[in-house]
Amino acid sequence: MINWVRVALCGMLLVMISLVLMPVQILCLWLDLRPRRWLPRYWHRVACLLLGLRVRVHGELDRRRPLLLSANHVSWKDILVLSSVADVVFVAKSDVRSWPIFGVLARLQASVFVEREQKRTTGNQVNDIGRRLADGEIVVLFPEGTTSDGNRLLDIKSSLFGAAASAVPQSPTGAVHVQPLAISYTGIHGMPMGRYYRPIAAWPGDIGLLPHLLGVLREGALEVDVDFGEAVDFDRHTKRKEVSRIIEQRIRGMLSDRLRGRSRSTAKGEPIPAVPAVPGVSSDVQRSR
Repeated sequence: MINWVRVALCGMLLVMISLVLMPVQILCLWLDLRPRRWLPRYWHRVACLLLGLRVRVHGELDRRRPLLLSANHVSWKDILVLSSVADVVFVAKSDVRSWPIFGVLARLQASVFVEREQKRTTGNQVNDIGRRLADGEIVVLFPEGTTSDGNRLLDIKSSLFGAAASAVPQSPTGAVHVQPLAISYTGIHGMPMGRYYRPIAAWPGDIGLLPHLLGVLREGALEVDVDFGEAVDFDRHTKRKEVSRIIEQRIRGMLSDRLRGRSRSTAKGEPIPAVPAVPGVSSDVQRSR
């Protein structure tokens, strides 16, 4: 009974906040105003707070642009988590556009929708991603192409790094910076989650979105660690398969270390904080060095 009361209260609060922020975001998108890039971060931070997602960030977001973030993919919750720590846009499958709730959110966040089966439009889609990168937007790519059970990294598809190659000619420095990051679901109700229970946090896709969302609301109190790794420079001489191999190796290493309770140095160079302070909600996004 208490869990369902919590679900109802969280839902009501999120709807109220959305009714305030969504019209502002729509206006910013329509007029191409700069707040369209950072306004979603506030909404996602509140959403993480209400859903009980406790996010810890390790390492730093690379300062350089163009910047492509390459992450492992466990669940739709990854979107909330990453959007709460940085001003990002996502590369998503075209069918996400029609999803309830998350389809609307994806459009409001100006996500890039791709049709992977439509070879005729692949070039235009890659060019669109390249243009967004060149404009200074931080684009998030899930190169596994699907979700995992949270315990491992699936094989990365090197073809998806074509977006980085397309942005190289438009980059002022002649390079795109590809930064790996690992999303690890490590705890539940203050206790280590463990390999057996980690699929609770995962969304394999064979479960309906709404039932899974309600399950997360009822469960609550999930702990999530986000590790930023060292970026790889992608220029006109770079081979996609080589970048894919390096990125896969670094994500796999960070994920494995975090799930086993080990930490590592995740970033080099000139960093900036990945989680700027936001009054009222910043206490739920903790930085760990």
